[in-house]
Amino acid sequence: MTPRVIEDNVATYRMKYLASYLLGLALAAPTVIAQAKLDFVKDVQPILQETCVKCHGAEKQKGKLRLDIGELAFKGGKGGPSIVPGDAAKSELFRRVKLPKSDDDFMPSEGEPLSAKQLDILRDWINQGANWPTNANPQAVASAHPTLEVKLPEYKPSAAELKAIEKLGQSGIDVRPIAMNTQWREANLRLLGTNIVDASIAPLKEVMGLVDLNLAQTKITDAGLAAISGLTNLNRLHLELTGVTDAGLSHIKNLSNLTYLNLYGTTVSDASLAHLSGLKKLKNLYVWQTKITEAGIASIKGTIPGLEVVAGLELKPVEKPAEKKEEKKEEKKEEKKKD
Repeated sequence: MTPRVIEDNVATYRMKYLASYLLGLALAAPTVIAQAKLDFVKDVQPILQETCVKCHGAEKQKGKLRLDIGELAFKGGKGGPSIVPGDAAKSELFRRVKLPKSDDDFMPSEGEPLSAKQLDILRDWINQGANWPTNANPQAVASAHPTLEVKLPEYKPSAAELKAIEKLGQSGIDVRPIAMNTQWREANLRLLGTNIVDASIAPLKEVMGLVDLNLAQTKITDAGLAAISGLTNLNRLHLELTGVTDAGLSHIKNLSNLTYLNLYGTTVSDASLAHLSGLKKLKNLYVWQTKITEAGIASIKGTIPGLEVVAGLELKPVEKPAEKKEEKKEEKKEEKKKD
């Protein structure tokens, strides 16, 4: 074989290798994009719920903008559309959440800036087309700090409670008054996310003046809920997207002043409802994307008059074993007749 032939063969091999490599990249690219595709309900809606809906929801619409319902969000407010599908750079909503907190146009105007992770999610969601499913139940987007549904008397915290609040503050957990000139408090741990574990909330057992607690998207487990089992003044409790199960809800059965409970995205089932039957002041129960069935919802609504249960589209109807057995008997009879 001549040197020229060898050289040509090497060149051909290199071209084939390069073509094969580029083809592999081309085939792999769609897969990577598909894996990175954001889910509105799981990834984006919780951010809107936590940071936007307080000022741009059903109760209040600053700048005539609502961000709890897709159709209204895309319509925009006074300044026109706030979301430009496919282009985060041209979306007023994304521009404002990226501004320094000192800027007059900063959003959210009544809260802390979005985390880097939240900004990335919002940007990528918009760039991917800002898909907002029509079946994303707007009732699942609740205000982060809605008006409490009970009238609160004067309250004075004990020395142990103040010490616990100070200890929590040192660990980065802000337990703050719900309004000026009051000692009733709220704690939103959602922004701390997976940094919050069972041990993190242990001091809460002393904070008897806590009326609003948000543990959504934290690493709290059933065991951790033991810390709040005695907080009988608690009015609102967020447990969505946590690892809480049926067993964990046994710790909240004595929270007699609870009016709002969010269990969205947990694995709780009908078995958990027995722990809630004694919560007679409960008005709003969110069980979207749980294992709770139609039969379970009917049962708890019959136990607590006036209870509103939001189940979304993931409701699983209860099976009727008795009917299945009858069907099988009929099938066997038909088979015997054919024989």
